[in-house]
Amino acid sequence: MSSGGPAAATATAPYVPRLVLIDLDGTLVDSVPDLAAAVNRMLSELGRPPAPEDDVRNWVGNGAVRLVKRALVGAIDGEPDAETYERAMPLFLDYYAEENCRHSRPYPTARATLERLAATGLCLACVTNKPAAFTLPMLEQLGLAEHFGLVVAGDTASAVKPDPAPLLHAMDFFKVPAGEALMVGDSVNDIQAARAAGMPVICVSYGYNHGQDIRLAAPDAVIDSLAELEQLIDTDR
Repeated sequence: MSSGGPAAATATAPYVPRLVLIDLDGTLVDSVPDLAAAVNRMLSELGRPPAPEDDVRNWVGNGAVRLVKRALVGAIDGEPDAETYERAMPLFLDYYAEENCRHSRPYPTARATLERLAATGLCLACVTNKPAAFTLPMLEQLGLAEHFGLVVAGDTASAVKPDPAPLLHAMDFFKVPAGEALMVGDSVNDIQAARAAGMPVICVSYGYNHGQDIRLAAPDAVIDSLAELEQLIDTDR
């Protein structure tokens, strides 16, 4: 497990969940190359210069709408004019449908970790802000779908993370209370959603958090590889 400054979180005892909720982009899969390709095709169509992939990496994490708006203003904050946004959004969705999974890859140990966790009998759910039209093909093409009993995409529940609605939806589906659930993610959105839902949250150190060290947001634990998750979960239930 990684260590950090005063804000770094450490685990003092194993978690004993019945349900593990796992984020997709930045946690299981590095999808930035495809997102950047779609963003830059959109910008080109609008007659704008391309955005560096590192900028796109810092912009992702709050769903497609915020990504497109950030690409249009070239910053984390700010709102583009409505007319430009209305033209840009369908362009991005069309281009991302073509680019999705072209270069996205699971992070090292992601697939093997899911296989081992599923084999223990844990309930696993993928909870992401990515729309289902992109989430489901990605999980299938990357060989991850079979391990999840439920996929909660960005258009499944009444709201997206950091709202707890997607997490509550998953708990209701499996009939598991918050005290027996665990969120695994990479961003402040995941932490805020987990806190609001009343469950602990473990974050990976390598994901998408707008360039900020995730330890500063004080999750319950930080791991450098999904394989470390197995050391923190007691599956002998």
